[in-house]
Amino acid sequence: MDNYMRLEIPSKSQNEAFARVVVAAFAAQVDPTIDEISDVKTAVSEAVTNAVIHGYENGPGTIVIAATLEGSRLEVTIIDYGVGIADIEKAREPLYTSKPELERSGMGFTIMENFMDSCHVVSEPGKGTTVTLVKTFSRADDTEA
Repeated sequence: MDNYMRLEIPSKSQNEAFARVVVAAFAAQVDPTIDEISDVKTAVSEAVTNAVIHGYENGPGTIVIAATLEGSRLEVTIIDYGVGIADIEKAREPLYTSKPELERSGMGFTIMENFMDSCHVVSEPGKGTTVTLVKTFSRADDTEA
């Protein structure tokens, strides 16, 4: 592992912006394009928002964000220890939401999948959810600075 970071934040909606900026600053080390950084920020926002709203149902909890940079490849893992997801495939369907009363769009996983190279979800009811996002930057230099 070339380079890594780890951040723990309370499950509060106002921390979503902080999380996305921290991951973007970490990723900036390899000189990604503005569009690539924007994609990462959007995907991280969706994952953190899902943890707050669905994982902890707007209650107290901890969200862990870990990231690694290996050459031009960024891997970001967002972990919550909340309610978990009973049916991951159903949750990943576009427009599906378990919180229609909150006027959620049901596009979180779809957005993550479209903005990143891969989005892997592991979850167990009552134990939480781990979302792993991967993006390889096009113009990043694979050599050490």
